[in-house]
Amino acid sequence: MTDQTYVQLLDLACGAFLLTGVLVLWRRDLAAIVRLFAAQGAALAAIVIVLGVRQASTELVVAGLALGGLRAGLLPYLIRRALPERGGPDAEGRETRPVVNVASSLVAAAVLALVAYAVAQPLIRIAPSPAAHALPVALTVLLVGFFVLVTRRRALSQVVGFLLIDNAITATAFLTTNGVPLVVELGVSLDVLLAVLVLSVLTNRMRAAFGGTDLDELRELRD
Repeated sequence: MTDQTYVQLLDLACGAFLLTGVLVLWRRDLAAIVRLFAAQGAALAAIVIVLGVRQASTELVVAGLALGGLRAGLLPYLIRRALPERGGPDAEGRETRPVVNVASSLVAAAVLALVAYAVAQPLIRIAPSPAAHALPVALTVLLVGFFVLVTRRRALSQVVGFLLIDNAITATAFLTTNGVPLVVELGVSLDVLLAVLVLSVLTNRMRAAFGGTDLDELRELRD
């Protein structure tokens, strides 16, 4: 792989990774948010595979394929199963009352991108490389994930915010190092899978017991 091809493919994968994270703030439909998360998982896998091909590392390529299967396939499938049925009695298929509206959220995303760029500059200067120059992308998605956690009311939206943070941490690890060992990455991924399984079960139980998963409404419940 030539240097130019490597940079172009890495930039393309990182651009898709960032775009899908920002679009989560734009969409309110939970099914669409899950699809965006799946697309981001595919972009994360592409980043790792490009790095693996560049370094001629079979382990990195295998890790990228495993990440793609988990974060673009299995995790979105589990979250999708926890979504309410379309046309059901509750209107939980949408994030109807976020703390911050869509326009303000997109402005906040732009501000977070500037903050991530400023924070990443000292790290980039330590070891400048195409991968290191993509670090602000991962940090932006990390901040966007935190923003989703604190501004969305639906439990499943917050699960996606948590997973955006996890994707960003994984991307940062691969962009700033020569890759983490496959065993370590698989162990972390299994922990994330377990967390999503537990959260999916809890979401279904909350819906069955209280008729909804709006966290603000659940806080108002009293014995």
